[in-house]
Formats: sequence, structure tokens, C-alpha cells
Amino acid sequence: MSDTGPDSSLRNGHRDRLRQKFIDGELAKYETLELLLSYAIPRRDVRPLARMLFKKFGGLFPILSASIEDLCAVRGMGRNTAIFLKAIRKVMLDGYREEFTEQTIFQNKEHFANFCKLEIGKNPVEEMHVLYLSDMECLLEDQVHGVGTYDSSAVYGVEIAKHALMLNAKYIVLVHNHPRPQTSFSEQDVAITAELRTQFNAVGIKLLDHFVVSGGCLYSMKDLFLTQFDERL
Repeated sequence: MSDTGPDSSLRNGHRDRLRQKFIDGELAKYETLELLLSYAIPRRDVRPLARMLFKKFGGLFPILSASIEDLCAVRGMGRNTAIFLKAIRKVMLDGYREEFTEQTIFQNKEHFANFCKLEIGKNPVEEMHVLYLSDMECLLEDQVHGVGTYDSSAVYGVEIAKHALMLNAKYIVLVHNHPRPQTSFSEQDVAITAELRTQFNAVGIKLLDHFVVSGGCLYSMKDLFLTQFDERL
């Protein structure tokens, strides 16, 4: 198909305006997605596709976090374009991890929240991540500790403690997701966290916080005063 003619001139003019709006910091969220799609699908008007993706998934993070199969189920989305969006997600996550290895993971709370939401916010089942931190609270490793069901995941404190000692980690942060939207910590979450804190203390490791991602929100067990957490060393 030729990329010339009146339609292509209009399309290219619109994309030039999108690029300029990006440079000026004036893009709306759906326009940001539209701009990205224009590079993956250069010879088609991608505005309808961008709007359909937002309608189905609800936002940029959910779109980037969706599976390739779910993305391809949207009319107009091909596998290559889906892989392109997943590659963007990986670049973002890798960038956050690099940042966290150079400074405390809590230095920029917005970046930390975005990292958690992008990593596991749209998982269809619960997934427990353990963040192992140095004495400066920098990231040593982000470990997928367990993948469970729609409403539970297993946690093994002894295994976490062993791995922390192997890494010479001083602090631990727990992060898991709730596939059911707008649900904070369960009583079981709180009880398990208190038990883990005791196990970690026994080997000189401090549990700083436990976070849950649900419905696009990040909840902190420490901020909600649901259990006691350790002070910094």
C-alpha cells in the first residue's frame, strides 16, 4: 500500500502535530499511546485503536501490563504491535530497577508506586515479590517469590531469609497484588507479615514494609498501621 495521497498527507500532518505536542509536554494520555502506535503501525490511522485500547483496559499501565494474547484480541492489534508495547513495558521496568540500584527505592515514591503497578498491577492471579535491599536501601534483587491463585499466594519466610543472607541484604520489602480491585490487606496478609517480621529479625534482617497493588492503587501496610515494622539500622 502506498503511503502517499491526500489521506496520508492528513495522517502525516496529524502525526507531526502529535510529535510537537509531545515535545511541548501537551499530549493527553490516549495521544501518548497513539504516538507510540504510529511508530509500530506507520501506514494506518491509529486513533481508533488507541481509543479502543483505553476503553478495554482503562489506562496506559493496564495496557502495557496486558498479555500479548489479550492485546491481540482487540480489533486492529497485531502480534508485532503487541510485542512492541510489551517491549516498552520492559524498558520502563528495567529503568526503574536501574534507578533503585543507585539510590534508595523510596527516594522517589511516585517511581516506586509506578514500578509496583506496572510490574504486577494487572496480574490475573496473586504474585508475591520480595525486594532485597542493601544497608543504603538500594535494590539488590527483585525476586518473584510465589505465584498463586486469584486470592492467595504462598510465602516461605525461611527461604526468603536464606536468600537475604546470601545477598547480604539488610532490609526486605514485600509487594504483592490483589486481582480483585480496590481491596486492601486481608487479615491473613497482616498475620503472615507479623510472622515474617519475627523470622527475619531472628537473623538480623529488617522488614521495612509490605505493599499491595489493587485496582490501580498501591497500599502500604506500614502507613495503614496494620502491624509493627522495624526501624532502619
